Amino acid sequence: QKTHLKSVCLQYPLGRLLNSHCFCLLKNGMGLTIFFLCAYVPKTEAGHCKWEEVLKDLERIKTSKDIDVSLYTANADEDVKCQELVMRCFFLETEVIIQECRIKNCSKTQDVWNIWKNGNDSFEKNKLTSTKSEKCKECEEYEEKNFTEFVQNFVKVIQRDCK
Repeated sequence: QKTHLKSVCLQYPLGRLLNSHCFCLLKNGMGLTIFFLCAYVPKTEAGHCKWEEVLKDLERIKTSKDIDVSLYTANADEDVKCQELVMRCFFLETEVIIQECRIKNCSKTQDVWNIWKNGNDSFEKNKLTSTKSEKCKECEEYEEKNFTEFVQNFVKVIQRDCK
């Protein structure tokens, strides 16, 4: 996963400025402006899609000819309340792809492994927050589709999550 140094590089000088002149700067408008900029910059920098690396790996594997497997594939237009559960289903199905790649020694094994790893890391950091709605399906309730359709839907779901 990428580290975003831009915000750190910008925060450090602004943080030093505030630390050295904190109390006198906060008494005037300029100090308050700097304070609010420091608070705002990390949020804009962190506004990138947390699945950006997964999207890159999906682009790399989508044309793979040596991955031939049927996978439970959620629809890209599932209820928004089910979004997190749908994402989990896609990442669970990448385990099936990993097993397929181990058996066939496919060329994209590392990219598939990266997708699974980045997804799990993200879910570990953000424990399941959504409550399961009656509308949400279990992974096995989705239709099995070929690898190409699976990747296409996976990309659409991630893009929807990143909006």
